Amino acid sequence: MPCYNQGQYVEDAVESVLAQTYQPIEIILINDGSTDEHTIQLLQTYQKPHLSIIHTSNRGPSAARNTGIQQARGQYILPLDADDRIAPTFLEKTVPILESDPNIGIVYSQAELFGEQSGRFDLPTYNFPEILLGNMIFNTSLYRKADWEKVGGYHENMVWGWEDYDFWLSLIELGRGVVQIPEVLYFHREVPNSRSQQMTQDYWVKSYTQIFKNHPALYTNHIEALFQHLVMVRADAQSAHHRLHQAELQIQKTELQLQQAEARMFAIASIVKNSWFWRVKHHWNQFRKRLGLKVETLDPLITVE
Repeated sequence: MPCYNQGQYVEDAVESVLAQTYQPIEIILINDGSTDEHTIQLLQTYQKPHLSIIHTSNRGPSAARNTGIQQARGQYILPLDADDRIAPTFLEKTVPILESDPNIGIVYSQAELFGEQSGRFDLPTYNFPEILLGNMIFNTSLYRKADWEKVGGYHENMVWGWEDYDFWLSLIELGRGVVQIPEVLYFHREVPNSRSQQMTQDYWVKSYTQIFKNHPALYTNHIEALFQHLVMVRADAQSAHHRLHQAELQIQKTELQLQQAEARMFAIASIVKNSWFWRVKHHWNQFRKRLGLKVETLDPLITVE
């Protein structure tokens, strides 16, 4: 559990792990160089069963996770951010899946948002090779420590984020399968100014570039699928552009028709207001008004001087 200035949320995260129906567990919290005074003071004295705290300089989530996992004694690893939570049965329902099949390497669940937003936290259904185009697996997913050792841990060159996405690709390169439990067991807290919200277009490009450099063989071996997706995106963009152009032409046509209809309407109004009947009706209303009687409403488009 990496923690950087998240002291106000730590209790919720830790208690959600302590409430697990699966035992035994250990919780390793890594204070990743927090600068927030509340977080610093809390973690200096924070004590809970099965919890140990490691204090490091700020090196980012990848290094923090690697530091914690190096100290882990368990066979299975579950990353959990210090502001998130898991359901009491998360480990009870995920551990048996790894134990039942050595070819499965990642087990995760469905998720919900809480905090600044609420509702389902949806990612596309896992599929290979589509995952090469974007992450489909939540950060809080169970895997084997032995697999973490085989791939060399989290790549610490993922400095703009997406270290979890990059790590899943490392496990997939080992040939590991992925299973999602069709039940909400993970709860992701939405907070203002989160790392995902700070991702700019430039950071997206840099992160994709670094992921490609970290997994050149994986991407090269499936380059046809990637270009197929690129062609489909290009075709969709061209189709959308064509529909937009047609819509613009229709808008221009409608605007012209409205202008013509408006001109005809005012022409009719001009004819009516100059008619003998309309002028008599106008004077009659003026007379009724002076007598304090109810006045018949005239068409607002047609005024008589």
